[in-house]
Amino acid sequence: MIKSLRKMFLVACLATPCVLSAQVCLVSKGKPQARIVLAQENDVNRKAAQLLQRFVRETSGGELPIVANGRRSKNCVVIGESTNEATDDGYVIDCSRGTLAIKTAGGKGAIYGVAALLEKQLGVDYLAKDFYTLTPSADLRIPQMHVAESPAFRFRQTFSYSNNDSTYRDWMRLQEHREMFAADMWVHTFDRLLPSSVYGKSHPEYYSFINGERRPGNHSQWCLTNPDIFEIVAHRIDSIFKANPNQNMISVSQNDGNDTYCQCPECRKVNEYEGSPAGCYVRFLNRLAERFPDKQFSTLAYLFTMHPPKHVKPLPNVNIMLCDIDTKREVPLTDNESGRDFVRALEGWAKISNNIFVWDYGINFDNVVAPFPNFHILKKNIQLFKRNHATMLFEQVNGTLGTDFAELRAYMLGKLMWNPELDADSLMQRFMRGYYGAAAPYLYRYQQMLTGALLASGTPLWIYDSPITHKNGMLNANLRKAYNELFDEAEKAVAADSAMLAHVRIARLPLRYSELEIARTESGGDKAAVEKSLDTFGTICAQYGVPTLNERNNKVEDYCRLYRQRFLPNGTKNKAAGAKVIWNIPPQERYQPIADKALTDGLYGGTTFVESWVGWQGEDADFVLDMGEQKQVNKITTDFLHQLGQWILQPKSVAYYASDDAKNFRLLGTHEFPEDRDISVKFVPATVTLAAPVKARYIRVVVKTLGLCPSWHYGVGYPAWFFLDEVVVE
Repeated sequence: MIKSLRKMFLVACLATPCVLSAQVCLVSKGKPQARIVLAQENDVNRKAAQLLQRFVRETSGGELPIVANGRRSKNCVVIGESTNEATDDGYVIDCSRGTLAIKTAGGKGAIYGVAALLEKQLGVDYLAKDFYTLTPSADLRIPQMHVAESPAFRFRQTFSYSNNDSTYRDWMRLQEHREMFAADMWVHTFDRLLPSSVYGKSHPEYYSFINGERRPGNHSQWCLTNPDIFEIVAHRIDSIFKANPNQNMISVSQNDGNDTYCQCPECRKVNEYEGSPAGCYVRFLNRLAERFPDKQFSTLAYLFTMHPPKHVKPLPNVNIMLCDIDTKREVPLTDNESGRDFVRALEGWAKISNNIFVWDYGINFDNVVAPFPNFHILKKNIQLFKRNHATMLFEQVNGTLGTDFAELRAYMLGKLMWNPELDADSLMQRFMRGYYGAAAPYLYRYQQMLTGALLASGTPLWIYDSPITHKNGMLNANLRKAYNELFDEAEKAVAADSAMLAHVRIARLPLRYSELEIARTESGGDKAAVEKSLDTFGTICAQYGVPTLNERNNKVEDYCRLYRQRFLPNGTKNKAAGAKVIWNIPPQERYQPIADKALTDGLYGGTTFVESWVGWQGEDADFVLDMGEQKQVNKITTDFLHQLGQWILQPKSVAYYASDDAKNFRLLGTHEFPEDRDISVKFVPATVTLAAPVKARYIRVVVKTLGLCPSWHYGVGYPAWFFLDEVVVE
């Protein structure tokens, strides 16, 4: 257990003798003066009592005894009496007439009340996994008080590695979806309820009609106007609830993937009438809600179902899980066009439902260890959700160890989900003082500078961002120099405290990663300096156990190995470097501005498709490289990106041809791609080595597309992408 002791002002009465009857004396001169009485013996009350007992002991050295249904007297702490002054999970702290009562309005109210008492009256801050601060005092007294608090949202969850610490999770008043959703059925449940592996071949009519065909697959959607599906699903749901009698909520929601909804004549008719594909989904969920009126049914309003239907309204026991995945994050949702589109959807759902669950994103899926300065928008967005009838909230943030200020972000979100009126800047500074100690002022300045630079740059902050996107903005060379100076000072300030130093070094990793990513896009840099930076990055990540660099769990050690192979000069001469590109089948329009140079500039693309890569969707690629003169050719390699989550799959094949006149080409060889369902992001070289060298001036590259995404993929029935970068001729 890591524990840091800090000195801070505590209520003056804590240090005075225990004589005032309006107050409750817990400990005097290190000796217990009170006992903890459970109003009822149950798991929640017992856990609340043990939490209070633990931190009173760690703060003062005195251990308060716990008794169940014991006699109540002066200087006792009664935990678990019921109250109607708060809503579910809420609590009342009442200290009067010599007794301290922590009352519960249900749920975990007793635990949350104890955490509030410890934090606000005894100076304990639980900040991250296995890390808290406290104020030692041999005398603990609770003043006369009466406080009632209720949560702003009835369900609150963050994606944070700290949640693996149950004490932290309770302290931050967070929940887990498995506590509420039967059989952990909470998102993307279609294929679990109606498995395509069972029904796909025998009943393709159960699945989406896309581009002229039924498309069964484990990411396909249902044909919700098919009358046979309802009874099968209802029977399955009935079985799940019977197997989980203590849970009454389940998600019946679309599989992951965009635009894969059914477009058969009947579904299309409903969609056109309702003005949104969500119409079919709400109608189907309403039927389930009528069949099981005592249960709660959640469904996604995500991607193609984000906007509400025009006519049908969700029944009260239909929960709308609304996701803002496609919005930019540099400003609040109300302040840019992508955000305003979501706000229109939110306001539309709010007009027809009081049962809304918002799934909010504060994550960079492709580069989780990269700066993501969104702290300034957290409060405003959460207040927006609350105003528009959201009662449940999940914050999907960069939650693994090593990601951008993961601990601070989770802390602020946890506090704001309970009370969106708290001052966000005060929360940030309080956390930093406790978690970074003497380094806090430098890291606070870093965050302020980073945020200001982001806003001044006018560059959007996106959940599929790359540091390279910001290399002329918030991550330009001058700013990176200033940031590093602040981190240098921060590390010096806590050099003697190993826990605080670890926190600062982990917080610096996104800046180190950004510098490595930017360095690989620039020619003529200092190779030795980059190698040293790469070694430092890898060493620190290994030292503290940083697990991954992106949503697809690519490992740090793989990144460092591939960085050396791909991005650092290795002596290989590309005879096609700077070659002129002649297009027979050009890439998609958005990639054409860089395509003429990107394929032969010697700079390889990284794991993010938004920079350096050149893409084609659903069609072949065909181009010719003019090397300027006849050269000897021994081997040709083309670099491809594999990123299933973005519908980027390997093509069928790539063939290489040679010519002296750009008219008559002879085949040099073909590389066939095997099917690859690996979710990791990776680079796939397609190499043809000649049995004997040939001479040629022109090299033709022909890539055969996979065509449509296969049945097992998110984009089933829609054109697949492939991306390529460097073409190397040796």
